[in-house]
Amino acid sequence: MKARMNHYEVNPKAYETMLGLEKFAASGLDHTLYELIKIRASQINGCAFCLDMHTEALLKVSGNERRIHLISVWREAPFFTEAERAALELTEAVTLISDGGVPQSLYERVREHFDEKQYVALIMAIVTINGWNRLAISTGMFPGCLDPQSGK
Repeated sequence: MKARMNHYEVNPKAYETMLGLEKFAASGLDHTLYELIKIRASQINGCAFCLDMHTEALLKVSGNERRIHLISVWREAPFFTEAERAALELTEAVTLISDGGVPQSLYERVREHFDEKQYVALIMAIVTINGWNRLAISTGMFPGCLDPQSGK
């Protein structure tokens, strides 16, 4: 396998801009929840690079492989909190926004667990991983294609 390009080398300013968005999005949420969001969006988008990266990151944080394996079927698995379920459902709705938007009933379920500021943080996290997914897929990134020392 070969990546189409190294987007960092081709346009480092674009990469740095995405990193700024990433830092902002990550600052408002629990790290485990943030990784769950990244994994679910990456599953939906079919981004092997991001899926590999974020399953490894969640494994380091939580050590719970069983939950990681069951993220795609979170509705049928008893291993997720109600807040995580609401965030995962929101992740699906925002990632697939053209399928029906974010229904009021979903907004209300999410708001049972997250205040307005946290709701915006969730949306920003979902937007950010969707951006990373599109960048990785469009440039042909795959698991292991980056230098493990530099991350680039």
